[in-house]
Amino acid sequence: MALVDLIVLACTVAHPASCRDYHIVFEWGGSLRACALAAEPRLEQWSEVHPNLQIKRWHCAWPAREEEKS
Repeated sequence: MALVDLIVLACTVAHPASCRDYHIVFEWGGSLRACALAAEPRLEQWSEVHPNLQIKRWHCAWPAREEEKS
């Protein structure tokens, strides 16, 4: 299994134009597409912890390695 980064674009309920990306990193054994399709249970859990945020969209990516960061 490898780590995958579920990148969630969420906006505040009080200010819908105020949006930012949030990262949920976890172990995943499938493809990025399968990750995005299977993300709903994780997104539901995340939403319960962040009730003042509304999820607009999400996608999965492989986390960048430290040597690739500039």
